Amino acid sequence: MKKFFIVSGKCLSVLLLSLVAVLALFSVSPVYDFSAPRPFSGPDIFNPYAALGQGMCEGSVRCDSAAPGDGVVPNDGVTRCDNAARCEGWDKTWKRANFHTHTRVRPFLSECDFWPEEVLAYYDSLGYDIVTFSNHNALTMHPNDTALQVNVYEHGYNLFKYHLLVFGSDRVNRFDPLLPVLVSQRQWKLDMLGRDSDFIQLNHPFRTWMTPRDDMECLSGYEIMELDSGITTEQEYWDRALSAGHYSFALANDDLHHPDRSWCIGIRSNMLYCVDGSYASLKETLLGGAYYCMRMPDYGAEYVAGDTAEVPGRGTLSGVGGWVQRKRAGIAAAPRLTGIGAEGDSLFVELSETASIIKAIGQDGRVLASAENSASLSYVMDDSDTYVRFTAYFDDGAVIYTNPFARYDKSAVEAYGDAGISSRPALTDSYFHTPHSVNWPLTMLWNLLALSIAALCVWGIVRISGRCGNRV
Repeated sequence: MKKFFIVSGKCLSVLLLSLVAVLALFSVSPVYDFSAPRPFSGPDIFNPYAALGQGMCEGSVRCDSAAPGDGVVPNDGVTRCDNAARCEGWDKTWKRANFHTHTRVRPFLSECDFWPEEVLAYYDSLGYDIVTFSNHNALTMHPNDTALQVNVYEHGYNLFKYHLLVFGSDRVNRFDPLLPVLVSQRQWKLDMLGRDSDFIQLNHPFRTWMTPRDDMECLSGYEIMELDSGITTEQEYWDRALSAGHYSFALANDDLHHPDRSWCIGIRSNMLYCVDGSYASLKETLLGGAYYCMRMPDYGAEYVAGDTAEVPGRGTLSGVGGWVQRKRAGIAAAPRLTGIGAEGDSLFVELSETASIIKAIGQDGRVLASAENSASLSYVMDDSDTYVRFTAYFDDGAVIYTNPFARYDKSAVEAYGDAGISSRPALTDSYFHTPHSVNWPLTMLWNLLALSIAALCVWGIVRISGRCGNRV
């Protein structure tokens, strides 16, 4: 019995030392000197919704009555303009989307029990127009239409759940700092993935362990931040990043793992003003800003057990009919934007129904203006205001988040990204990618420490194994 415990202890020691060695080896990274925060500034205002007003217009008004950039939010199913040459965006409509979706990718060890076609069927049943599949470290093909294929995956299997959605990459980068204790390790990951992708979403910062809000003043290299991870509706991490001069758009996604549960699906969504669900259209829209995101209550929470429903691709399902039908109706009737834009320094937002409160939020997350029991809010952007974003809260628990308006100097603009993407933001590249330089002395010390720990672990494993061999 004594020998059993000795052998078991040594085996456990070898396993623990092996784990520490792997963690140390995967902790190797540069150490950066980050630039000091530089809040947005300049005489001009970047309007992410400038494209609205081109094409179709609110109600039955023909679109040649709306000038491009006037802030009129187009509706589905309205009269189209006869002057197609003037209305460049006549073929765009509002589409509901979810981008953070898990599915079954292998017979075992998947994060979801449902295959892509089954998950897509659930979203179709709830009235979603666009669904992309973002499984961990795996590119997933669209099950029905190759024209709708979007190469996106969730990168990360580290212990702190520091995850990113990587868009537009043809391959999966499998290297990940397993214990990203330094903000430099997180930045290195953004830099590494950014070189092989079109754009990146920073996932659920509120649910990322060991990520203080101060880190947001340093991190850059992502174009989108994922909001509303179920913990808060105030979005302090986003405001900390924006206040430091790191611009990003916002998406709110289900982060779906269980499509058959009413409280897991159709809780968040994004409304995009785009042509279709092709990658080219999505890329243009997501990097242009003509969209908003929202949290929704569980509209399917109350249902009659035993109900059945026809779910596309799944046939007749029992026990889900009530919540699927109820949720679809609730989502269809959810509040929406009917107007948003800028007229000079005056910003405005208009809603389809009365909100309990609408807030204009700016530097350091301060509430600059608010309106209670109202369907609209206007705010004149002062010279000292660096950015303004709107958030609308409704009595049923729904919340709408808009993309931020931000100060910049139009005369000093450098084209961001490919010149062929006409709706990319007219902001300097530094608004998304803040310069940071390698601190070589600290980099050498940090990597020497990591490699020394790994070497000590290997030495310990050899010593333990050698003793075991001698005993035998």
